[in-house]
Amino acid sequence: MVKRSIFALLAPPVAVCRYGCAGCCAAPIAVFWITGIISIIYAFFGGPVGSEGISLGTLALGAALWGIASIWAETVIKSVEQDENDPECEARSSTVCRMVRPRVDEHDPMEDVKKFHSR
Repeated sequence: MVKRSIFALLAPPVAVCRYGCAGCCAAPIAVFWITGIISIIYAFFGGPVGSEGISLGTLALGAALWGIASIWAETVIKSVEQDENDPECEARSSTVCRMVRPRVDEHDPMEDVKKFHSR
């Protein structure tokens, strides 16, 4: 568990792919993480203003983006873990439940598409 948390802190999208599900949120988490890294690096070159020294605002922005990506990754990993522990979603403790059962009264939307193409 500690290993997952440290991995989610250091490399959030990789942690989601390894311990969670890649299709859940790995791409948007990667965007936040990479943007945070770029922002942190850019801060050491003066930021958007091009000032001498480190741009603290840009550095804070990069740290915030990295933090958001880490928290998001940790949330996804915990949700997937809860889903695996309760595959029938009986406890409803997870915010991301994989089991979505169709209602009996629902019709197949592909039937509507086939109906329109056969005209």
